[in-house]
Amino acid sequence: MLIEQIRTKLQKLADKERAAVSKRFFKTGPGEYGEGDLFLGIRVPELRKLAKEYDDINLDETKQLLQSAIHEERFLALAILVRSYGKGDKAQQKKIYEFYLGNTRFVNNWDLVDASAEHIVGAFLADKSTAPLYKLAGARGLWERRIAITSTFHFIKQGRFSETVRIAEMLLSDEEDLIHKAVGWMLREVGKRDFRTEENFLRRHYKKMPRTMLRYAIERFPESERRGYLKGTV
Repeated sequence: MLIEQIRTKLQKLADKERAAVSKRFFKTGPGEYGEGDLFLGIRVPELRKLAKEYDDINLDETKQLLQSAIHEERFLALAILVRSYGKGDKAQQKKIYEFYLGNTRFVNNWDLVDASAEHIVGAFLADKSTAPLYKLAGARGLWERRIAITSTFHFIKQGRFSETVRIAEMLLSDEEDLIHKAVGWMLREVGKRDFRTEENFLRRHYKKMPRTMLRYAIERFPESERRGYLKGTV
């Protein structure tokens, strides 16, 4: 009954015009990364408000939302998991982490990954072995690899960069544009806190980095330095 209540509220918030825009924005056409995804057209702040209202639902109920064909239901489930993880004790956090990794096939668009991975996977592994991140980085699935690199944002915010650097090196030859963007983004975040670490990475690898990855990484560099990296003259 609770899930039906949530779904009724979501339907009331639905906006067909916004849903049509979302379908194009999240590349849901044949052969695109979000192929077949369904949208209600609900803004993220509204979903986060609902997550706050229902963050005490159990994992079985959350699973029903996470395994939905509707994008906003999956986003809501992940927002609930993030909130529950933040409030939970160690046992609950472990349960949420394991649940998350057991359901990564439903964390299947870049916004879903980016809104959840650092807060659950990164947070859980912060004081443990990070071996699971490297396993994810080597996975065949696009979203598992994006989870690996964006999870390190939790470490970056703590001034810890080695995991980001290592996973970025693993993903240098990745063929997916969404991985190039995520790696470049994380390198840029490293650079905001420790420019030398990012610069050392770039000096070693920039000539073989995918163009998008490099552009994202050097976005905040002075124009003269940006040009140097892009022209290969650094």
